[in-house]
Amino acid sequence: MSRRPIIGVFDSGFGGLTVLRELVALIPDADYFYFGDTVRLPYGSKSADTVARYAVGATNYLESHGAEMLVVACNTATALALPQICASAHVPVIGVVEPGAESAASTTMSRKVSVIATDATVSSHAYFRALQARGIEAREKACPLLVPLVEEGWIDHPVTEQVARIYLQEAFIDGFEAADVLLLGCTHYPLLKPLLRRVAPAHVAIVDSAESTARVVADRLKTYPFPAPSAKERRTAPSLRFFATDSVEKFRRLGAMFLGHAVEEVQHVDLKE
Repeated sequence: MSRRPIIGVFDSGFGGLTVLRELVALIPDADYFYFGDTVRLPYGSKSADTVARYAVGATNYLESHGAEMLVVACNTATALALPQICASAHVPVIGVVEPGAESAASTTMSRKVSVIATDATVSSHAYFRALQARGIEAREKACPLLVPLVEEGWIDHPVTEQVARIYLQEAFIDGFEAADVLLLGCTHYPLLKPLLRRVAPAHVAIVDSAESTARVVADRLKTYPFPAPSAKERRTAPSLRFFATDSVEKFRRLGAMFLGHAVEEVQHVDLKE
């Protein structure tokens, strides 16, 4: 029986919608469930045990509703809780750190990569370890102001450009002038790519972990025996269902900015502790 595979995407909030956007563009023959744990964000201020508990609960919810593959689109959850998520799941699980690191490692010629991310992701050193394992020297730079600026809608604002310029100046100094890759270690940052391209050194390539993750998911789908979609299903746009633990109205409003089009059918979910 032909049928489209169902991919569940999890994030602590809205940023993971940039991963969903790349997935839909690259894998239109699947359907998608997106879970945003918006009532408990940000995860960066929580302990690793708490992040693991929240993430496992959310991903189990997606699996119980029919997800046949799980994408952990949250950098913090991937960095702090991916082993626990994988251990609790009964379907394939893909995080965003390893795909981003692999893409950066294959792009750099100087063997030096600068990573920008949130404080929590930088503190975990997940990207540093992933790049180091590939023989790449990495510098991690926390950019705590970028997420609120993006969520304010200031994607091309002069203030955002000045803030980004300061952060990148710090990311490419003191022995890292030769770094030739900027790895975006936060799912909010793809919205800033045009701005970051303007302020990053001209020789630096920008690697987006959202794009990298979508490519890994596409490759992984080929290795699992999901039924092939019928010709009619391939001509049909993917079905997108959204679950949020906080305001449905806010999710629709902010979600449209991250996804690039209107967000429909958002269901409020109350996950019990």
